[in-house]
Amino acid sequence: MNRAALFDVDGTLADTNHLHVACWWEALRQAGHRVATHDIHRAIGLPGGDLLARLLGDDRDPGGDDALGAAHDTLYGTYFDRLPGLDSAAALLRALDRRGWRVVLVTSASGAELAALRKAIDADDVITAATSADDVNEGKPAPEPVIRGLGFADAARHEAVFVGDTVWDMEAASRAGVTCVGLLSGGIPRHDLEEAGARAVYRHPADLLAGLDHSPFADPPGPPAPRTTP
Repeated sequence: MNRAALFDVDGTLADTNHLHVACWWEALRQAGHRVATHDIHRAIGLPGGDLLARLLGDDRDPGGDDALGAAHDTLYGTYFDRLPGLDSAAALLRALDRRGWRVVLVTSASGAELAALRKAIDADDVITAATSADDVNEGKPAPEPVIRGLGFADAARHEAVFVGDTVWDMEAASRAGVTCVGLLSGGIPRHDLEEAGARAVYRHPADLLAGLDHSPFADPPGPPAPRTTP
């Protein structure tokens, strides 16, 4: 049976969450909406329609969602040539590949955005596949993206670990029956990730890489590593 290392991308392998916050803030501002950046940050990781419902309410006119999404995409697209990968993200993926894990990206990004993110991570040689918004009917926190990622890796739920940085990631993995690991690199507090289902929480990819032998990726796992603070 194959073992699957499933990874969210934004905020997990690439330092892009706050770029998304700024682009959503500007798109909303241009449309006449005043939304606090803190609230936008907490919604990052949701599909566009769900993000707007969370920020603007279900009683909004959803007819404006496409225009808001397009404005965000246009603004975010200006960063495609310089999206920053997180420190040691590529090294982490390569270390897992050497240990026999099939690495699959589980992201809502697609098309040119996904291509830009993969370039930023710079580890295509060890990425088995990527499941994107084009492959699912429901995005996170629905379990479908994680289940789809398992299919790409041809792995069972009990042979997989999912790594993400948002509560939506943790909820999606938990609902899919997959062990989940949280990273603080996306800016979400440890408590929130643990409450949403994270078995272990690390500061960033470099921290997880350093503690790999004591993480849910260890086989068999070693004793728990000392907890780090945010």
